[in-house]
Amino acid sequence: MDLPKHPKARTWPWWFPPSRWLAEYQPSWLLGDIIAGVTLAAYAIPVSLAYAGLAGLPPQVGVYGYLLGGLGYALLGSSRQLAIGPTSAISLMIAGTVGAMADGDAQRYAQIASLVAFTVAALCLFAWLLRLSALVKLISDSILVGFKAGAGLTIAMTQLPTLFGVGGGGHNFLDRAWTFLGQLGQMHYVVLIVGVVAIGLIVLGERLLPGKPIALGVVTLAIIAATVLGLPALGVPTTGEIPAGLPAVAGPALRLRDVEGILPLAAGCLLLAYIEGVSAARTFAAKHGYALDPRQELLGIGAANLAAAIGQGYPVAGGLSQSAVNDKAGARTPLALVFASITLALCLLFLTGLLENLPKAVLAAVVLTAVYGLLDFPALLRMWRLSRLDFYAAAIALGAVLLLGILQGILLAALASILLLLAWVSRPHVAFLGRIPGTNNFSDLERHPENEPLPGVIIFRPEASLIYVNADAVMESVLNRLREADAPAIRLTVCDLSAAPYLDLAGARMLHELHAELASRDIALRIIGAHGSLRDLLRADGVELKVGGLGRAATLDSVLRAHVQQP
Repeated sequence: MDLPKHPKARTWPWWFPPSRWLAEYQPSWLLGDIIAGVTLAAYAIPVSLAYAGLAGLPPQVGVYGYLLGGLGYALLGSSRQLAIGPTSAISLMIAGTVGAMADGDAQRYAQIASLVAFTVAALCLFAWLLRLSALVKLISDSILVGFKAGAGLTIAMTQLPTLFGVGGGGHNFLDRAWTFLGQLGQMHYVVLIVGVVAIGLIVLGERLLPGKPIALGVVTLAIIAATVLGLPALGVPTTGEIPAGLPAVAGPALRLRDVEGILPLAAGCLLLAYIEGVSAARTFAAKHGYALDPRQELLGIGAANLAAAIGQGYPVAGGLSQSAVNDKAGARTPLALVFASITLALCLLFLTGLLENLPKAVLAAVVLTAVYGLLDFPALLRMWRLSRLDFYAAAIALGAVLLLGILQGILLAALASILLLLAWVSRPHVAFLGRIPGTNNFSDLERHPENEPLPGVIIFRPEASLIYVNADAVMESVLNRLREADAPAIRLTVCDLSAAPYLDLAGARMLHELHAELASRDIALRIIGAHGSLRDLLRADGVELKVGGLGRAATLDSVLRAHVQQP
């Protein structure tokens, strides 16, 4: 279905996606949605238990996130395959931030985590109203590669103590690593064997049976083995009793003013949820040939977090791994999320007793194998070879997460994205042109040293918009070129604006100043290639009177011929 060409054309059903996909629903899709929903639930159970533990919350809270978050997203999300639930990065962000806010009170900890989800929902609505979805594009893919790698390493370090059966501890990656190394002499070998076997079975199973709920099978085997072999009696920690029943529906127990720092935490969660969710959703929308509305995704993520918060859950997001499971199992519409929620509800009502003897080392194995995909070191090496600027951006994000934590890391990464963008814009390439031998065409002398510079003429082409952040840099490049050339012999400078899509008043001021500087040396300034909006501004600002006209028909060849004909 094509997107309307203008927001005013959108009637109320447009903001309620089920009104669209239900109208197109085909009976043949139903079986695929049912199978996908059950398969997604099978995937979600071990992952949600593990991520809830990573977040420092009771294990059933993770299941609540998948159950309720999926229902909320199905109502307002625009993707038909995106699966919603707790994620590793958000879980670690909650664990690393809420602990200090709760001051050791477990009940307050859960209440704050739920309040964060409520706040994320409110921020989603605010961002939707102000059309802020485009701001997320300020975070580059390079920054995301570094951020994900840092998050993956940090999450792995939080799970290694559980895998080895030691206490762990620490506030950031280096602190945790140092503490963990100091505790290796106290490792519990039975716990380590259980965890390593679980990792091996998950990795082997995913290679032999891709797309199947391997983690659930490993969890089932672990529960049977722990019960038959009496592993709890051998000192292997288990999840213990998980309360049966559906989540209680309630509003926030705390107010925003009751918790200092809740807004930055919620903003960080929203940033992560939106970036990861939209990236995954675009992948499946392109695969299945339907339109994804990035702005509508704010409502979908907001509805998912509101639903999770009402059930006393913590922030949820869409992720690529769970969505891939949903897609491979045959999901055609968000109805698969509804069937997944029904399956999870039945599990909460009747099957929680089976999870009491689940070793925590197995949940650590589930997390470690899940976050492995975040570590894209080949991409970092490729950046190092192809673009050092992109590599440095990724390295900043990686280092920020490792040293400062997930929340501060993503916020610093966002700031770094903006600063790197400004740094790139502030130093644009200025091409100085020479004639291509044997032709009447011109190109960059720096890239093509064999080009012929024209005697007495400097031709420059700023390869970016001329705006306040780079106007002085462009003028500095031109004046430096003038100093390097035989200045007394230069009689004409030509500014080619064909590669400048935009120009502001600072850019016009720079051209005024450049004209004055060149005029003091008896050098003429001419402008060619300016687009219509640029010509309008330059005329209004009086630049046209100083440069001999801004006709759209003026070319470099015509300017040079006119210069030669002058006495």
